[in-house]
Amino acid sequence: MWEGYLAKQQKIDFIKREFLSRLCRQMQLVKCEGPLLTEQGTGLQDDLSGIERPVEVKVSALPDKQYQVVHSLAKWKRQLLADYQAPVGQGIVVTMSALRPDEETLDETHSVFVDQWDWEKVIAEEQRSMQYLKQQVQLIYAALTATEGKLKAIYGGLSILPRQLTFISSETLRAEYPELTAKQRENKITEALGAVFVYGIGAPLSDGKKHDERAPDYDDWSTQTENFGTGLNGDLLVWSPKLQKAIELSSMGIRVDAAALKKQLELTEQTDRLKLAWHQRLTAGELPLTIGGGIGQSRVVMLLLQADHIAQVQCGVWQPGIQEAL
Repeated sequence: MWEGYLAKQQKIDFIKREFLSRLCRQMQLVKCEGPLLTEQGTGLQDDLSGIERPVEVKVSALPDKQYQVVHSLAKWKRQLLADYQAPVGQGIVVTMSALRPDEETLDETHSVFVDQWDWEKVIAEEQRSMQYLKQQVQLIYAALTATEGKLKAIYGGLSILPRQLTFISSETLRAEYPELTAKQRENKITEALGAVFVYGIGAPLSDGKKHDERAPDYDDWSTQTENFGTGLNGDLLVWSPKLQKAIELSSMGIRVDAAALKKQLELTEQTDRLKLAWHQRLTAGELPLTIGGGIGQSRVVMLLLQADHIAQVQCGVWQPGIQEAL
């Protein structure tokens, strides 16, 4: 039993180290340390889909301040790149830990504890395009497939990731499967193709419904792109033969510029955020244009190891009987 446990931990460690190393080389990223807490009222906290409550922390030595456990580091990363004047084409990646106690479902791929590679890099104005977004997604996918190949060469096992990654807009996906929900569409297309990047997430589709919710102040989901619909963001999905469903490995996108920020805050009736320090820095032109996202560590590991449940590759909290059953 002990030998089996050690062998699994060695594989987990190998996947994390190998993928991070390849990601940094492919994307020109430098690994750095990131915060667990952000100060409330600065605008640095990410609101995800807008309904998740952050875990609040009171620090005795700082009685006049209120802190929150991060949801992600999208805004913090961009601010750091500004403060240290990172050049175009270079960026950072943080091994991030977060808590999301409002997670409604604790199932095979969802946990209260979130661990991801949170990355961000500076781009030029002309790179705010769907073409550039797709190029960066391909680099991430190449790091994934190379990691899988190395894992197989050393430890054996089956290949899961298809060689080709397919791109499809959320609007095209809706048109192909109008009778299905967004998640059902994702499962349908990912089962058929193996690996898919669904782009354009956050704005209402032609039926008036959103593919999924996105906060108004990190990804640009409102910009119209010629031949590509609305939005410069998306999700990377891979089919899991073990679970017989799509696993979302990454959510990423080109970040809002000042115009997109104002537009999206108006569309979501949240213009009061423009008073926050981070948002004022962006509208004043003090933050660089960036692209970034998060890649789920435990989800990558469970996919490549063909685990039945995320609880097999991370320490979290679960309903009674889950870990015992695994």
